[in-house]
Amino acid sequence: MYFSSYMIYILPALLLSLYAQSKVKKAYEVYSRVYSQSNLTGADVARRMLQNAGITDVSVGRVAGHLTDHYDPRKKQVNLSNDVFSGSTIASFGIAAHEAGHVLQHYEGYGPIKLRNAIVPVVQLSSSAAIPLFFLGMLMNAGTFMTLGIWLFSGVVIFHLITLPVEFDASKRAVSVLEGDNYMTQSEIHGVKKVLNAAALTYVASAIMAAMQLLRLVAMSRRR
Repeated sequence: MYFSSYMIYILPALLLSLYAQSKVKKAYEVYSRVYSQSNLTGADVARRMLQNAGITDVSVGRVAGHLTDHYDPRKKQVNLSNDVFSGSTIASFGIAAHEAGHVLQHYEGYGPIKLRNAIVPVVQLSSSAAIPLFFLGMLMNAGTFMTLGIWLFSGVVIFHLITLPVEFDASKRAVSVLEGDNYMTQSEIHGVKKVLNAAALTYVASAIMAAMQLLRLVAMSRRR
């Protein structure tokens, strides 16, 4: 039952996830070698976006690692990996603008990101407890534990679904700003869209993976 459910529910989602990761890697490798005609860096782009939006209390700094870029709302800092921070490539511009897009979401009170941030503590707990609790219920033949595990994992799926509009909107904001403020040429914007669309596919794959895992748990609980 365990093996068959894996093949039916998890393997297809895993293959999609691997495909999405390969798309991101390929897009980044291509456009991290294509330089913008401007003399700006990724950090410059992020800072200008924040400045033009009237946001003065968010800093732009470096973070170690590769593609580890993120916005930390608690510290009010856009953290860019070294290549993105100092890079003048199409990929650097797209990623930096995307992270700055998250800052704009916070300061405009964008609903989905407020909801996502509100449920993060609950999801962190449920994601770590759901699967162990479910399989403990299987071992003990305790349906209550299995049901609780399913409900807890449902929170993880909801989190992933909420993440989709958050990430899509941040990319939309990034492209809109880069186009509207003439940071880049139209051909360069095309490259940015390629990078951001590839990244978006990874979030879709993660949501599908979570949903398929939930379906798998439900199916296994009904077969016990």
